[in-house]
Amino acid sequence: MCTLAVVTVALLAGLVIPSVAQRSAGRKVLVTVKPEYPETLKFAQIGGLVRLSATVQPNGTVSQVEVRGGNPILAEKAQAAVMKWKYAPAANQTVEEISLSFSPH
Repeated sequence: MCTLAVVTVALLAGLVIPSVAQRSAGRKVLVTVKPEYPETLKFAQIGGLVRLSATVQPNGTVSQVEVRGGNPILAEKAQAAVMKWKYAPAANQTVEEISLSFSPH
């Protein structure tokens, strides 16, 4: 049974299915930490875009960051920085999509 069908059946039956995380249109970021740009990559003119998904708790702390794409070394640095970010409080846990650009120029 597909997810939509399960949710529809649950709603019709009056059941509540707790959500582990919701995709967000964008919670406000209160505190950001700039990722470290490794000197070796900067010197070699290696940059690019890193895409991440951050799980944010209701109190605004980041509990998990998954790499969705990008240079593995830059992604590791971006992941470490986003773990230190702080978001505005919300009623539920959300998943925030983040893109960070590294430019050697």
